Amino acid sequence: MDATREIYWNVGHGAILPMYLLTFAALALLCWGIWRRLPHYRQGQPLPRLDQLGRRCALLLRNLLTQQSVRRGALAGIFHSFFFWGFGLLFIGTLLIMLQADVTEPLFNTIFLQGNFYRGFSLVLDLAGLLALLMLGGLLVRRFFLRPPGLETGRDDYLLHGLLFAILLSGFVVEGARMAATELPFNPELALWSPVGRVVGLTLLGLSGAQLAALHLGLWWLHLLLALALIAIIPFSKLRHIFTTPANYLFADLGPKGGIATLDLEDESAVQFGAARVEDLSWKDIFDSDACTSCKRCQDRCPAHATDKPLSPMRLVQQIGELAATGATSSLSPAISEEVLWACTTCRACQEICPAQIEHVNKILVMRRNLALMEGSFPGDEVRTAIGHLEVNANPFGLAFAARGDWTEGLPVTILGSGEAFDLLYFVGCYASFDRRNQEVARNFVKICAAAGIRVGILGKEEKCCGEPARKLGNEYLYQTLAAENIELLKGYNVPQIVTSCPHCFNTLGRDYRDLGLEIPVEHYTTFIARLLAEKRLPLLAMPFTATYHDSCYLGRYMDIYDQPRQILQAAGGTVTEMPRSRSESFCCSAGGGRIFAEEKIGSRINVARVQMAQATGAPLLISNCPFCLTMFEDGIKTGGCEEVLQVRDLAEIVAERIAS
Repeated sequence: MDATREIYWNVGHGAILPMYLLTFAALALLCWGIWRRLPHYRQGQPLPRLDQLGRRCALLLRNLLTQQSVRRGALAGIFHSFFFWGFGLLFIGTLLIMLQADVTEPLFNTIFLQGNFYRGFSLVLDLAGLLALLMLGGLLVRRFFLRPPGLETGRDDYLLHGLLFAILLSGFVVEGARMAATELPFNPELALWSPVGRVVGLTLLGLSGAQLAALHLGLWWLHLLLALALIAIIPFSKLRHIFTTPANYLFADLGPKGGIATLDLEDESAVQFGAARVEDLSWKDIFDSDACTSCKRCQDRCPAHATDKPLSPMRLVQQIGELAATGATSSLSPAISEEVLWACTTCRACQEICPAQIEHVNKILVMRRNLALMEGSFPGDEVRTAIGHLEVNANPFGLAFAARGDWTEGLPVTILGSGEAFDLLYFVGCYASFDRRNQEVARNFVKICAAAGIRVGILGKEEKCCGEPARKLGNEYLYQTLAAENIELLKGYNVPQIVTSCPHCFNTLGRDYRDLGLEIPVEHYTTFIARLLAEKRLPLLAMPFTATYHDSCYLGRYMDIYDQPRQILQAAGGTVTEMPRSRSESFCCSAGGGRIFAEEKIGSRINVARVQMAQATGAPLLISNCPFCLTMFEDGIKTGGCEEVLQVRDLAEIVAERIAS
């Protein structure tokens, strides 16, 4: 017998008209639901996110088809991906059936679902349905029985799980009833190509032909109505992320990671800086709340949330959506409190893992701008004092300008303006200039350069804070003031290249200053030293040691620099014992987002938590590449009682100790 089947067996062609009327009704309801959602997003400010359309479409297709963002970092994401592929194949199969039954066969007398193609078609769809059913079962067990802490479960979850199970199960029973009445008695070879339907059909062989026909017809209509109900409720439930999450791939920020819009502070028509109300946010900020799948991966990786701070990135995104539902003029506070906003270290762990391209950090930063610029609010008096020092002395310590280059005594360093030649400008930063512990890092970096025959220049007393901590605390005015003065100096001295030992300075000079006109190449010392080693310009004596390495947030997640520091440690003779939270999963030191100035008054200490992770590796050394991290780990080792078993060193110190004389 030929390998094919009658599409409308037992249902009859009389079902076609009502089926399509119901389908069009469901699709119309879907479109109307999406359309009525658009004004919800338009409450926000304009934001151009359709440039580079080809690149955006490629990003959408890659993420949608491969599910690479969904699968990353979570077993539930793997379940979800396989469910997506299984359900997607079933949807494609349904479209092919409709194409043959209602287009190619009646109009062109062409049947393509036959022979070996039909056999493969039947097998693929059966296995796809089984895969979708198993994955949905795994997701159900996780959500309703294992219940991971922080996973929110509501009415939509019960409805959607029940509806999806009913669709998949009814589909298999419909198939089994048809096979019990047709294929199993008369064409058992063909039934082998539908293994799941065959198993169901075998259990139904005891029913009479009339009973099988009645069961098939009733469940066929039920299956259709359930599928159409699923389509119709999409825009009115959390299932809307079927559309909004892929759309968020299309609307992704294609600029440098961690970039934030530079305010036009000269705009005399501006009456508001930062976001105080829903209407001050961008439309993308509101759209993100619909794209959120509530998977809580951002929350699980947030160092503030992990140490009992009131910040949950997931909840913050959801709150914006809830506030937007009440109107554009709705105030963002007190629903999103200052304690929530100030808790963020801007580490980007939330955004790095988010499968929906949600931009958590910039939402917080734009709300901080309102607090700092419009309300004069800061997380504490100690922060207000540091900001005051930045305004007066251009460093957070309140120390004199003239002392900024004192650490160079006895070192081959050129102060720009002296007329001496130099090969690169070392932008030292505030901590390496004034903090005694970090001054050792600066000295060692100069020694490394000298060993490689590189002449180092610095701005000395003319250098000012790059402004990054002030900016991340919301004080855009102070940031731009400091940045403009630094840029003017750098341009005036015709600097050929800038190297920094601070990832925060590196990001700010190398990326943020671009908006203000700085075009000089900027490099972090890790890639600079790695290149010197690769070019054999820096002779090292490898001396064995064991250490664990901390990926600082602003070098790792912001700049994707992970391998070069490890290559340097290996060249120096090191064996790196990785912490479980390393590379893109690294745990913050607590100092980012301007929190280097702030006392940690709520919950436990983030730096202690990170130091304890390092201690758990058994390595005696914790290696950092950032003055903020070095400072926080020195404190965390003392506070956490790890002084006898753990020591923190900077990467430059390790290298300088091994320079071959």
